[in-house]
Formats: sequence, structure tokens, C-alpha cells
Amino acid sequence: MATLSSFRGAPPEALVRQDAAVAVVRASGARDGRTLLIEGEIAPRGRTRVQVNRQPLRRARDLLGALRVSVFSPDDLVIVKGGPAERRRYLDELLVACHPRWDAVQSDVERILRQRSTLLKQAGGRLTPEIALTLDVWDAKLTAAGTELATGREGLLARLEPAVAKAYGQLAEGAAAVRLVYDAPWMEKSGGPGLGAALAAARVDDVRRGVSTVGPHRDDMVVWLDDMPGRTHASQGEQRSLSLSLRLGGHGVVADEAGDVPVLLLDDVFSELDPARSEALLAHLPAGQALLTTAGPLPAGVAPAALLVVREGVVVAG
Repeated sequence: MATLSSFRGAPPEALVRQDAAVAVVRASGARDGRTLLIEGEIAPRGRTRVQVNRQPLRRARDLLGALRVSVFSPDDLVIVKGGPAERRRYLDELLVACHPRWDAVQSDVERILRQRSTLLKQAGGRLTPEIALTLDVWDAKLTAAGTELATGREGLLARLEPAVAKAYGQLAEGAAAVRLVYDAPWMEKSGGPGLGAALAAARVDDVRRGVSTVGPHRDDMVVWLDDMPGRTHASQGEQRSLSLSLRLGGHGVVADEAGDVPVLLLDDVFSELDPARSEALLAHLPAGQALLTTAGPLPAGVAPAALLVVREGVVVAG
């Protein structure tokens, strides 16, 4: 209801009950003193139809910011352990949650990169004057849009780092130092030449390989724990706590930036934490509406608001 997509990356057909024609999802709430009703009809194939307060949604982008959510799931371990694409996606989703205008910036960068990649493939490894002239146009566009996106990510990290460090300290109940560093060798702030100069320097290699080797689509966020990269040096338990801290820290940044506290959704969170860290999480849950689900044991002293019993694929008690 917030993003028109599954946080697990599931395709539409996986969201519709077997043998059913469509799935219908509704969410109601209040925003700025007014009622907000979002209704979605998901078809296994074709476009999802959405209404906001009974009015058809014309573009998916128009829904951005209507309902903000922060989601954690066990799959979020890939933010710490996975490749750079997972961390770029994490940053870009946070940017959009803070300010929906970043969705247009991200779309521009993706469109320019597609056009540039098509041109590089058409070049067939030969840098002719015609190819060079057209590359000049796309490189200028990529320099402007790519620098804006990377600068936005870097600025976000400056606000995110103290929030993530605080969340990790609360979960781990220790003094481990957490740092977040935006890794983009081409950026002038990092001692690099700037995107325009970096693209020019990489042009021959880009044409030879048929791909864009420099730009925000190659950048990374390095998560440091006690001056060591968390991706390779942190233990499994530390990595799980880091991934949850990244979500909790991002939740706080979005609340501050947007002036609107997102709904916090923690999916099967206790399966990722030991008893001490589970209790620490409950003790430091941020203010606002939070929904926690688990299919395993609950920490001591927790009384669930609802208990669902599923037997042979059917909910038989609640």
C-alpha cells in the first residue's frame, strides 16, 4: 500500500491466492487530521489498480509519501553481507521515503544509463567520431543527474550514521563504533576528479567493454564496525544487529526529514536476535505505530495482541 510492491520482491502472481482472479488489499488511517483510504486490486498479470480516497491513482509516483512505512525482514541481512547493489537500493529507498522528488532523480539516472549502455553496445568496440559526439551528450546528462544522486546519498549518510550508531548501541548494549562511508572514487569530495572527468577518462574502456564502468550505479556504502568492514569482519550476530540498526536508523531519519513518523513493520525479527537483543529491541522501540510478527518463541514478558494458528494452510484459530 505504500510502494505498490512486495518488500520481499515477490511478483504479483505470488500475492494472489491460488485459483483466485485478483487479490484486494485495503489500508485505512489518518494523515494531517484527515482520513486516508488506500485500496489496491492486484491481478496475477497486468497492472495493479489503486484508489486513494476512492479516486483512481493515475501514476505510481503519485502515491509516494501518502503512506510511509519502515520494514525489516530477515532478508535484510543482504544489506550488510550482500553486494553494493543491495546497499545502493537501501539508500535510494530511504531518499524517496524522505522526499519523493528523489524518485524522479533516480529514474533520470536509470534512463540515461540505459541510453548510454545502448550506445556503447552499438559502438561494437569502435570509438568513431559519431559515437564520441553522442557520448558527449549522454555524459553531460549523466554528470548532472549522477552527481545530484550521489551527493544526495552522501548527505543522507551524514544524517544516517549517528542514528544507526545509536540503534546498534541500544541493541548490542556495547560501545562498538559504527561508521557509514559513501564509496565513490570519482567524487571530488573523495579526492576524485568529478564524474565528468571520470567518464572522459573511462571512455575508451567503456567503448571496448560495452558498459558504463563509472557512475553512481557503481558506488557503494561501506559499513564499518570498530574500524573493520562489517561485510567481511563482523560476526553473524553482529551483522544481523547491523542490518536491523540500519532499518531503525533509517526509520528515525525519515521521521525527522519528512515530519511524519512511518509505520514500523518488523517481520519475524526475533528469529534474528538472541534473547538479550530481543529484549533490548522491545525496550527501545521508537515512538509511533509498530507491528511485530514472529512464527517462533516470544521474548519473556511479551503478550501478543493476536495469535494465529495455521493448520494445513488454513487459519483455524485467532
